[in-house]
Amino acid sequence: MHAYRTHSCAELRASDVGQTVRLSGWIHRKRDHGGVLFIDLRDHYGLTQIVADQDNPVQKLLDSLKLESVITVTGQVVARAPEVVNPKLPTGEIEVAAREVEVQSNAEELPMPVSTEADYPEEIRLKYRYLDLRREQMHRNIMLRSAVIASIRRRMIEQGFMEFQTPILTASSPEGARDYLVPSRVHPGKFYALPQAPQMFKQLIMVAGFDRYFQIAPCFRDEDARADRSPGEFYQLDLEMSFVTQDDVFAALEPVLSGVFQEFAEGRTVTPAGEFPRIPFREAILKYGTDKPDLRNPLLIHDVGSHFQGSGFGLFAKIVEGGGVVRAVAAPNTADKSRKFFDDMNEWARGEGYAGLGYATRKAGEWGGPIAKNHGAKGMDKLADEMGLGPDDGIFFAAGKEAEAAKLAGAARTRVGEQLDLIEKGAFRFCWIVDFPMYEYDDETKKVDFSHNPFSMPQGGLEALETKDPLDILAWQYDIVCNGVELSSGAIRNHRPDIMYKAFEIAGYTREEVDRDFSGMINAFKFGAPPHGGSAPGIDRIVMLIAGEPNIREVVLFPMNQKAEDLMMNAPAEVPARHLRELGIRIVEPS
Repeated sequence: MHAYRTHSCAELRASDVGQTVRLSGWIHRKRDHGGVLFIDLRDHYGLTQIVADQDNPVQKLLDSLKLESVITVTGQVVARAPEVVNPKLPTGEIEVAAREVEVQSNAEELPMPVSTEADYPEEIRLKYRYLDLRREQMHRNIMLRSAVIASIRRRMIEQGFMEFQTPILTASSPEGARDYLVPSRVHPGKFYALPQAPQMFKQLIMVAGFDRYFQIAPCFRDEDARADRSPGEFYQLDLEMSFVTQDDVFAALEPVLSGVFQEFAEGRTVTPAGEFPRIPFREAILKYGTDKPDLRNPLLIHDVGSHFQGSGFGLFAKIVEGGGVVRAVAAPNTADKSRKFFDDMNEWARGEGYAGLGYATRKAGEWGGPIAKNHGAKGMDKLADEMGLGPDDGIFFAAGKEAEAAKLAGAARTRVGEQLDLIEKGAFRFCWIVDFPMYEYDDETKKVDFSHNPFSMPQGGLEALETKDPLDILAWQYDIVCNGVELSSGAIRNHRPDIMYKAFEIAGYTREEVDRDFSGMINAFKFGAPPHGGSAPGIDRIVMLIAGEPNIREVVLFPMNQKAEDLMMNAPAEVPARHLRELGIRIVEPS
C-alpha cells in the first residue's frame, strides 16, 4: 500500500464499501456526536468523512489534533446509513472507519478560519495567503485560472500561434507607467527595467520573420492598485501577427475569447465570435460616456445641448452658448419613485467630485423639477420624444465642458442602471472600441502628444500626418471590452521608419531622440519590417470576470496589498549595506 494514499479525498464511492484504503489530507472540521468523532478530511480534490467511535484507540489522538493538522488515515470504507447520506458531497454515501492514524504535521492555532467562506480582513488574508488559498472559493478560483490559461494556450496553438518567451531584464520604455528598475552590479550606475509589456520585443519577433507569436506574459508596472489590476505585476495574453489588417486580428482573437468564456460560462450567455460590435471611440464617449462601455446596460446617453439654446433654463443655456454640452440619461419607469431618489443621485454626483446632477421627473406625462419648470413643458416634451422616452420616464442631466460632462453622464448611466436593476444578468457582452484618436492636446504641457500607443499606424499613413490637423488623425488602435472592463489594448503597428519619425515629430520628438529612445525597434525597421499588429488581453481580468469576483486579488495566487506590499514575504524590504555597496547604490532619504 502506498505510504500516503490509495485514493484522493474525492474519489471513494458506494462501490468501494469494504475496501481497506489510505487517505491523507488536512483536518477540515471535527464533530463529536455522543462519543463518536467525525472528521472531514480535505485534500486538493475534495472531502471524505472519517469516523472513530469511543472504543477506537485512534479516537483520542484524532480528538487532540487541531484543525488543519495533516494526517494519514488507514481504514475501511463503510456505507453511511440512508438518513445521514450527504447528497452535496461526491463521497457523501460513504465514510472511512479509521484503524490507523499517522500525524504528518501538527497545526498551531489558526489566525483565520479555513472551513468557512466568511469575509475576513484583507491584511490577515494576504499575510496568511496559504491559509486563505485552502478555502473552497479561493481554491476554486485558482483552479479556474489554471484551466482558463490552459484553454487559451490550446486555442492559440490551434490557430497556428507559436509560444516564445521575451526578456524580463530589459530597457525602460514609454508605456505610460513607472518602471521597476533593477540595478546592474556589472555596470555600476546603470539599471535594467522590468518590462511593462513585451511591446517592442514582440514587434521585433515579427521583424525576425516569425509569423504568429504569443505568450502568457508577465508585465510589471509601478502603479497604484485598482480593483481590476494588482499593483506590481500582472499577466496578459500577448500576441502579434504579421501581414494582417485590423480585421485579421479581430478574426483571430474573437474565437479565443468567446470560446474561453463559453467554456466556463456555466449557463451564462456570451457574445459569439464574429458578432462583437465595433464602436468608434467618439461614439462610445458620446453614447456611453466611456471607452469601456458595459453593453449589458440598455441606457444610452443623448446629446441634448441644442434643446437649451435660448432656453428658459439659464444655467444650461449659458453652458451651451459658452461651448459646453448637456448630456441626458433616461431614468425609465420612475414615476413611482420619490423625489428622494432623484435628490440622492444628485448627492452621489457631488460626492464623486462633480458640481451636481440635474434632473427632471415625469409622471403620466406631467413634468416636475426646476429644470422642467424653467425649460417649459413643450420643450421637455420635444426633448423626451427625441430620446424616445415614455410618459413615466425621468431624465438626469450632466452639463459642462465636454470631457467632464461625458464622464459624469457615463457614471450616471452606470449608477441608474444599477439602481433601477436594468443590468442584464448572466451575460458576457463583448465589444471592440475602434478609431482612437492618434493624438490629444495636453492642457498641462500645452502641446500635442500621443493619446494611446505611440507605435500605432495612423489611418491614412504618412499622407495623413503631413496634411491633417493632428487632432483629426485616427489610429489603427483598438480595445476589447467585456461588461465594462477593458480586457486589452492593441493596434496595427507603425512598421515604417519614415512614418514613425514623422509621427514622433508631431508629438515633439526629434529624430535623434527617436534613434536614442527606440533604437532597437527603429534600427530593425530599417532592414525590412512586415506590416504587423496584435493585442494583449489581461489574464487576471479574464479570470476575474469568469469567476464573478469584484476584485482581481481574488483570482491571483499571491497578490500584493493596495500599497504594493507583500505581507506574507515582507517585501519590499531593506537590504544589507554590503549589497548596496556591490551595486554602487546609496539610499537618499525622502525629504
